[in-house]
Amino acid sequence: MRVIRLLRERGLGNSPTRVIKQLRENHSERWLHRLARYTTQCVDFLNQPGVIPVKFQEPPEPSVVPSCKWLLTVYSQDILTRLDEIHARITSTYGSILKMDSTKKITKKLAGTARGTGLWLTSVGNEFGQVLISVLTAQEGAGLDMMVDGLVKRYQQAGVNPPAVLYVDCGCCTEVGETKLKTRFRGWPDLMIRLDIWHFMRRIALGCTTDAHQLYPIFMSRLSSCIFEWDAADISMLRKAKRELLMSQGWPALRDDDVSKHLTREELALHCRRRTHGEETTILLLERLLTELLSSKGNDSLGVPLLDRERMEKIWSVQKKHVKCIQDPPGVALYTETGSLTKGGVLLKTYRCARGSTSLESFHLHLNRFIPGTSANSLNFQIYLLEGLHRWNQDREAASLSSEPSALRSYTGELVHCVNSNYEKLFGRKVVPTFCPPARYTGELIGVQYLFQQTGQALQDMNPDSEETAELIEDLNVEERDEDEGFCDISEDHTIADPEAVLSPPFSTLTLCSSTLVTSSETAVLGTAVPPVPSGTSVSPLSSEPEDAGQDDDEETAVDYQNVPGYQHVDKLAEYLVELRGHTALSLTNQEANTIIALWQNLNDQDKQRVVYAARHQKRLLSGRFKVPKRPTQTPGVESTIRSVLGASSAPAQWPDCCRLVETIFVRLCTIHPSPKEKARERCRDGL
Repeated sequence: MRVIRLLRERGLGNSPTRVIKQLRENHSERWLHRLARYTTQCVDFLNQPGVIPVKFQEPPEPSVVPSCKWLLTVYSQDILTRLDEIHARITSTYGSILKMDSTKKITKKLAGTARGTGLWLTSVGNEFGQVLISVLTAQEGAGLDMMVDGLVKRYQQAGVNPPAVLYVDCGCCTEVGETKLKTRFRGWPDLMIRLDIWHFMRRIALGCTTDAHQLYPIFMSRLSSCIFEWDAADISMLRKAKRELLMSQGWPALRDDDVSKHLTREELALHCRRRTHGEETTILLLERLLTELLSSKGNDSLGVPLLDRERMEKIWSVQKKHVKCIQDPPGVALYTETGSLTKGGVLLKTYRCARGSTSLESFHLHLNRFIPGTSANSLNFQIYLLEGLHRWNQDREAASLSSEPSALRSYTGELVHCVNSNYEKLFGRKVVPTFCPPARYTGELIGVQYLFQQTGQALQDMNPDSEETAELIEDLNVEERDEDEGFCDISEDHTIADPEAVLSPPFSTLTLCSSTLVTSSETAVLGTAVPPVPSGTSVSPLSSEPEDAGQDDDEETAVDYQNVPGYQHVDKLAEYLVELRGHTALSLTNQEANTIIALWQNLNDQDKQRVVYAARHQKRLLSGRFKVPKRPTQTPGVESTIRSVLGASSAPAQWPDCCRLVETIFVRLCTIHPSPKEKARERCRDGL
């Protein structure tokens, strides 16, 4: 059982392949240690003088470690013994804010007689990331009626208040009457159905000519700012904490705009709350943004437009009606205070957001990798689906507790319940006070059982002592491989815009629009109005130091656009290196080398750090939740844009802003060579 417990926690870096490797390493080292002790004693005895030659017995071969397939078979037998508890645990999960999402990828693993019958796997989750139900269906729509009826009945039998909101990726509204989804959830007449905002943003982004465009990241950030507004009080506290933290690290006192450039998306998501602008304001901001980008201001440096006018106009005409579906439901608290932490001496509250369906996409990714191999028969598929769902919910149960969770870690509810009962009788308290035994299994069909009810098939016997069950469990399509498998949780909220693009004023027309902080006694919300872009490039002057920071610094001290000091040393080194372009010799003199070293030593410590390049560009996303679909483009110049990003030799290029020194060198080279020139009958960017 110690080995089987290692297989239960299927995660990143913890798969049957890893367990087999660890077992082989442990067995091999133990056998070698015993062999070393045996041979050492034999050699010592052999070295002693004697009359009769001694012949030693050769030690036995090491024991064979079981295969990966054998381990998974035993693991499946272990799951079968806990099915009653797993079913009860799953059907004892509730929530007030639900999310529903479907995927096709997992169904491709279903093999055997059920191969090709399941087209969708649909899951319903709650605000804590737990999954209430997950079913395989032969079709969406009417095929989910039984699942919905089971959920409604579950709430009624338990006496739990019906959920208030349901987030979906489609079917949120209709022009006439009620939607089919609303009719399907008729047991909850007050349920509000909302469209997941990330899905809405991806629908709008389909109007872009290419995601390799220079303005694409800024467009997505501004799209988010047109939908959301940040709470001004939360932003103010986070800025204060970040400013104190930077000052403790040796930074000067920074303005709010400069502090915003150092905020990360993770910090914003953890410490700050958001709300939607409202339907009318959102439509106004989105139309203003699209109008600006459909003009010449939406072109990159090569003149290639970001948006395809015909496609974007058609998309917006269809998606405009869904703006009301992405608004926050009135009277529903979407944020829960989970605790606090201290940053820079400032106490910051931490929040958990219940908006969106990202948690379900994480669960589907987890489930696809939790089921081992490339295919599984219906019994193995059902076993691993139930175990994966059960452990997923248990891992996220702590988020639903109002008290501190127990330090003990166990997924066996019967064992914990037994210990709690006996311990309370003997000592008057429970070992795990947060544990609540599950209610009785409601009889809802889960996973493959739901599919077979639709297709008329019968799920194989799940009795662990049955010979038929043993044969089906051993029918595994897994291979031992050197690579490890696992899963990762999608924790990033892609609707959170780049803090620098949203919270800082624009420095060029590439930022498209600016965000305005609205702080008044009547409203404590950070507004993100999107005014029209000025016709000329507007560059905001940078103050070298706040008024209260003092003026004791050297007059030659210079800062960059992020108000980071020490830029004068970077510029001097870049100037000297650029001057070496006319150097005819293939080597440097000692004086030149010493000069470069001296200039390098004058740099700040952060400028001496190793250069970390940004992720290389790919023409098409190969992984992720929303891969750009393959579609032909008729926008002139798109291929030129991609080639210019990739480079002439099709090798991915890098942005020069990887560090201040490299960026300054490129700025000086572009000043010397402002345009291509012809040399030796070939066009080149410069004469280096």
